[in-house]
Order: sequence, then C-alpha cells, then structure tokens
Amino acid sequence: MNGASVLLQHLRARFKRLGSTQSSQAPTSSVDIAGLESRAAITQFLYVEDPPEPVDLCFVLGCPTPTNMDKAIDLYVCGLAPVIMISGHGPAPQPVPEAAQFRDYALARGVPEAAILLETESTNTRENFVFSAPIIEEQIGWNRIRRVALVSKPYHARRALMTARRHWPAHLRLVMQPSQRHDDLPAETWWQTEAGRVHVMRELIAIGTYAQQGDIGGF
Repeated sequence: MNGASVLLQHLRARFKRLGSTQSSQAPTSSVDIAGLESRAAITQFLYVEDPPEPVDLCFVLGCPTPTNMDKAIDLYVCGLAPVIMISGHGPAPQPVPEAAQFRDYALARGVPEAAILLETESTNTRENFVFSAPIIEEQIGWNRIRRVALVSKPYHARRALMTARRHWPAHLRLVMQPSQRHDDLPAETWWQTEAGRVHVMRELIAIGTYAQQGDIGGF
C-alpha cells in the first residue's frame, strides 16, 4: 500500500468517526474538537465560491453527472455569460463524451448551440485546461477575455482554480461558480457520508499530486 493510500485510509477513518459522533448528537464535551477543526480547515481550503458577476466566458468541467451545467445555464439565462465552453471526455472511454452530453442537456433547456463551445478529448482536470486553451484562442481570442466563470463540483473548485492559474493566461479574473445541488457534496454536508469523505480526501491527495507535477499555480 503506497503512502497516498495509507493517508486516504487514515483520513477516511477519522472523519467516519467524527460523522458518527455528530449524527448521534453527542454532547459538545465529547465531540472530537481536533476533528472539527480539521474538517473546517479542509472545507475552507477546498470549497471556493464567488458571487455571480458578468463574465466573458463560462467554463464547465465535465463529470459523470450533468448538474455542473445548471449553474452555467443560469449564468447564460441571466445574461452574465454570453458563451459556455464545456470540457471533458471523461476518465474512461465512452461512446459519447461528457462534454457532448452536457451540451445536449443545455440545448434541451434553451441554450442555443451557437453559445456553446466544446472540448471533448480531456480525461482529467489538467487536460481540461490545457486542451481547451487553444480552442478558446482560436474561437474567441484570449485578448478578448478578461473574466471567466469556472463551474465544477463544489469539492473540486480549489483544484480547478489552481490548475487554471497554472495553465491559462495570468491576466484572467477567475470567478468560481460551483454547482449547487445537494447531492454534489456541498460544504455543509460532505463529511456526513462515506462517499463524501472519500471524494474530499481523494481531492486533497490529487492537489498534492498536481503540485508535485507542477500543474497548479497561485501559491
């Protein structure tokens, strides 16, 4: 078992105990205060969100479920984002890339195809930004873009932000607009389920891996 697996196993066990303590409504004196502080620190680090504002481009990272598109559709309908770019094939081979599935989801909800750009080859977060960069340059031009809304799962927002800072032009203002669905593991509840704890701990490890590879910026 490698070091990352050992760390993940340890953290999962720690937060599982903390979740059980909280769900049983134990008195404050018995709560694992150190665990609460760790949970708060992890949440504050990973979960990043900005108020919505007008942007030149809304960039959506692909994932297995299309709920990321809801935030992008809202921005478009409200007139805050004239163009939506969707990036992602998915980590495994599949007949229809995630980006194409997200596009169809948006079309069915009234977003015109002319307002959507696609990148369908990327299989991870780094590739989302690296593969999309030349398409954005060709279709819009980076010199015409000042503000970009980034839409991802809530727990994925920090890595998306730091990866964009590493691989996209430095002049951009990046506005974090994570999905809002209750089943997307929001900051308020991620620690209450095994699935939430697993996703969050894997995200922390992934950030460390990206840092070692030189794929994150802004720190």
